Amino acid sequence: MTESKLGKFFENKLVKSFIVYSIFRAFYGAGILLLTWIFATNTQAPTWVSVLFLLFSMVFSRVLLKQIKKRQSKRNE
Repeated sequence: MTESKLGKFFENKLVKSFIVYSIFRAFYGAGILLLTWIFATNTQAPTWVSVLFLLFSMVFSRVLLKQIKKRQSKRNE
């Protein structure tokens, strides 16, 4: 039995990693933007606090994604 070309494509580690990264960024990014919007519109904090929060979330998301990848690679071994 031969696998389809599409099946082989989705079995590629690079493709799997890209899909996981894309899903993570979509949900995380939407959540961060929602939190920032709520924080910026419902508090008396200056605008720079929201910008600082967004910058922090960029760094935090990279760290979080690395931890997720480590867990996933340990599970796949």
